[in-house]
Formats: sequence, structure tokens, C-alpha cells
Amino acid sequence: MNVLLLPGDGVGPEVCNEANKIIKAVANRFNLDIFIDEDLIGGVSIDENKTPITDEVIAKAKSSDAIILGGVGGPKWDNLPSKDKPEKGLLRLRSDLKFFANLRPSICFSETSGASSLKKEIIEDLDLLIVRELTGGIYFGEPREKSTKSAFNTMIYSKDEIKRISEVAFESAMKRNKKLCSVDKANVLEVSELWREVVDETSLKYPEVKLEHMLVDNAAMQLVKDPKQFDVIVSSNLFGDILSDIGSMLTGSIGMLPSASLDQDSKGLYEPVHGTAPDIAGKGVVNPIATILSVAMMFKYTFELKQVSTEIEFAVKQALSNGYATQDIAQSNSKILSTEEMGSLISDYVQ
Repeated sequence: MNVLLLPGDGVGPEVCNEANKIIKAVANRFNLDIFIDEDLIGGVSIDENKTPITDEVIAKAKSSDAIILGGVGGPKWDNLPSKDKPEKGLLRLRSDLKFFANLRPSICFSETSGASSLKKEIIEDLDLLIVRELTGGIYFGEPREKSTKSAFNTMIYSKDEIKRISEVAFESAMKRNKKLCSVDKANVLEVSELWREVVDETSLKYPEVKLEHMLVDNAAMQLVKDPKQFDVIVSSNLFGDILSDIGSMLTGSIGMLPSASLDQDSKGLYEPVHGTAPDIAGKGVVNPIATILSVAMMFKYTFELKQVSTEIEFAVKQALSNGYATQDIAQSNSKILSTEEMGSLISDYVQ
């Protein structure tokens, strides 16, 4: 198994160090042959190579089985032209490797429900999956332009792009509670009209799945009002980006949420949702659990080792159940650990 680590910027190197520990613990316990390589992406790549990602790193990523990413971007590079910013490295990685399906689970552990700003009864036992289309829509649409007086972007989707992401969502719903909500803005956007038509057409292949359509503004409100009404949500790149961040905060901390971006063959890019968090970078306080759970998703989706994935998830739950926490999820009686201490503890539990 070949895994490429791309720590990137901000807290990325800190959380990727802990991911490395977990991978090695898993390899030791289950006697797996895992090769780990590491390289640059984002701002650190700009500093070193004058580009947010090199052709050599793209080639490494293509030859690996899975990629673990820390995060890209930070204030240091904010004044660069849009085309040269660190985020362009991540967008190119997603695009060149055709990682079109982004899976973002929002799971509320009972031990962390008190950390949410919402009432416990609203988020307790929440288990929600957001499926976001990742390589199309307004982030990639052409033409796009910015002048001193105006700017524009293009939101565009082909029927095939909508069909393949909706199939991922329906398949996910079939493995869960057979309930899917498709989110769009079909009352004002033609691209959303097509989105809704194609999702309806795809649903004919999945008669067991109960399909609902919802406008994105209402979906945002409903996620906060009654998130447990949802099981699987599917949406476009832009809407999915926004909704998944709302979903992340339902659980109490964005530091708890993993994600997977998959291609047609389940090769994956795995990363925490929280980004680079430059305000806490280098302080040893970032929560590594989102990245550790991203490693669990890697073993589940790319390597199809569900037992390994379950053991990592159980180790995380064991740490939380025993009262350990990083500062973002700490309660009054928590034993607060640093990033490194939490990663080492969960690694020990895995072994």
C-alpha cells in the first residue's frame, strides 16, 4: 500500500504527524506492508518551488494508492494573484486525479455533544453524510474574469457530471437508511434545474431510496433547526462546500470531522475539514482527530479494510470516553492533551 502524505501549510504538518503514527500503528498491529512518502503542496511549495504543486508531486500522487492532505493556504500568501494561490495546488490535485466525489460525514460523539452550540437533544446521535460534487461547478467553470470594475465566474455542469455524483449519493444511501436529500437552487438557476432533472432520472435505478429535493437556503436553515431529519445529502461543489461546513459545526468542533475525495475507482484524497487554522499553527493545540478519522476512511474506502477502519474509530471513541480531549472539545472535567499527546494516545489504543 503506497500512501502519499502532503502536510501542506499551517497546522497541516502537525496533524499529518499524528496520521503517520496511526498508519504505522495499524501496519504493526495488522501486519500490513505500507509505504509512506511525503512531499510539498500549497504555500510551502510556492516558497520552495514557485508553484503550489509541481508536476513531480502530481506524478507521485497518481502512482500512490491514497493521499493524506493536511491543508493549504494562510495569510502569508493572501496577496498573491488568484491563479498563483496555495489553494490552486489542491484544486489541480483534485482535478488532475479526477477526485469528483467528496464524502463528509457529520457524526456527533456523545462525549463531545456538550461542545456544540446547539442543544444536546438536537445533535445527540447525529450521523449525517454530505456528498459534494468536487471537480465541476463554479469553482472550475470557464470563462472567468476579474477586472477593476467587475468580475464573473461560470457555474456549469454536464449531465454526466451530475449523474455520476448522484449515483455515489444513491449508493451511499443504499448502505445507510435509504434516504437522500438533493440540494439545489432550481427556483432561480438553470444549472440547478438540470441538476434536479438528472437526480430524478437517476433515482429510477434506486426505487428503495426515498428522494427529497430541497433549496439550498432552506437546507442551511434545516441543518441547524433539525439536522437529524437528514441521512445523506447530495449537492453541487459550491452548495456542498457551504453545507458541509455548517454540518461540521453541528458536532461541536470542526476539528472532529474527516473527509474523503474519491475517483471512479475509490482511489482517495483524505483530509480534515478544518483547513490550515493559521491562528493556532505551531502551538500544539490543534485537534488531530479529524485527520485520524480521515485515515480510518482511507482504510474503509480505498483499501476496503473495514475492520481496520472500525478499530481506528473505536480507538478515538475510547480516548474520548476516558475523558481525554484537546482544548476545542474540552469540558469542565476533561483531561486536556496536546496534539501530539492525543495522537500518541489513540495510536496506543489502536495497537
